[in-house]
Amino acid sequence: MTQPPPPPPRSVMRRLLALATPIIGLNVLNVLALAVDTAMCGRLPEAEQALTALGFATQVIFLLMVAMIGLTVGTVALVARAFGAGMLDRVNHILHQSTLLTVLVSLVVALVGNLFAPQIISGLGASDEVVAVSLDYLRPLLTGTVFNYLLLLYAAVMRGVGNTRLPFMIAVVTNILNFLFNYGLILGNWGMPALGVQGAALGTVLSQMIGVAAYFFLLSRGQVKGLRLPLKLAPIDRELAGTLLRIGAPAALDMVILNAAFLSIVGMLGRLDEVSVAAHGIGLRIQGLAFVPGMSISQATGAMVGQALGAGDAAQARKVVRASVVLCTGVMTALAVAIVLLAQPIVGIFDVAPGTPLEAFSVLWIELLGYGMPIMGVYIPFVGMLQGAGQTRTSLQINAATTLLAQIPLSAILGFALGWGVFGVWLAFPASFVLKAACGVAVYKRDRWAVTGAKA
Repeated sequence: MTQPPPPPPRSVMRRLLALATPIIGLNVLNVLALAVDTAMCGRLPEAEQALTALGFATQVIFLLMVAMIGLTVGTVALVARAFGAGMLDRVNHILHQSTLLTVLVSLVVALVGNLFAPQIISGLGASDEVVAVSLDYLRPLLTGTVFNYLLLLYAAVMRGVGNTRLPFMIAVVTNILNFLFNYGLILGNWGMPALGVQGAALGTVLSQMIGVAAYFFLLSRGQVKGLRLPLKLAPIDRELAGTLLRIGAPAALDMVILNAAFLSIVGMLGRLDEVSVAAHGIGLRIQGLAFVPGMSISQATGAMVGQALGAGDAAQARKVVRASVVLCTGVMTALAVAIVLLAQPIVGIFDVAPGTPLEAFSVLWIELLGYGMPIMGVYIPFVGMLQGAGQTRTSLQINAATTLLAQIPLSAILGFALGWGVFGVWLAFPASFVLKAACGVAVYKRDRWAVTGAKA
């Protein structure tokens, strides 16, 4: 009796979609975790002050997260290549070393953050009362930075070996726990103390601790295929740390440039009309959610490109990139149509009064973002391609050139020199992605990124 033939391998598109879908869910949950804190603190007696404090504290957390973003990007690139090459010992060495480096980075961030948080928040323009409330929320989060960063790291490592379902499942559990802890500690339910914004931070840290404990249990016992984390101290591998720095530092600087671009927009808008600044904030919240699918596909692309290059299959890596461009552009275009058609109802969710300048500005900004999303969908996969290939310096060069030499000057020219006002300042942001996409296509065609081998 003959055996039936093995099932045909899944297409690149299906594999990419299967890998990206849990990442989308994970990233949405990360956004929702912050939304839960905000929504519950909005029920406090001094809700306006509490929400303002959370806004300032969140900016500080994002500012201090730059180094960790770089470390995770470098880790994914190296893990994916080693896994693609079948070098599981190297995969686990990277896992162990990146864990030690994450703990070190966390300690530095916790120390620096706790020392300088008051000055940073004050420098952002917060009043003394808001600074005090912000610190109530920020200090527990800064002290527990290691748990947040380890969750980010282990999700990245799992992505590198093609396992995105487990991080999603752990994120579901931690988000449920975050909700329950916050419900008890913010408002004093179930016999817990009513700690206000401090309770929100403690609830988040507690849920993150449990998530990290779950990862430790699974990884230390070898329950995840191909991964085993020894729970022991070891000397830092300086060569590996240097490679992580080489790959991760440009990715971190990418985030700095992105934040600088948004700050420049806010500065220009403030000179034109302060109401437009509020509209800009509303639009960024919509953008943060709308970009989740595209960025998740980009992250999955990076993992699959790294695995293919590690396996010595540059042709497969190119197939992944082409499939990613098609998938990401299609998804972002579909979302763009929805955002443009529903811009006014979306603004209404934020209780913006109809017929006001705030509504008009908010609708305008959201529509501009929507019109720009298809071309952004073309560019985003190339970011994943370069990160997976370990060519983050090229990505940084594209971002720096198009942002500093094109987007920011164009905003100034359109908004002020040509007198287009708020519309002109905003228009430069989606317009700059035409240049970014062109650069991405050019880099892909030059093929210098497709260097095979276990090391990036």
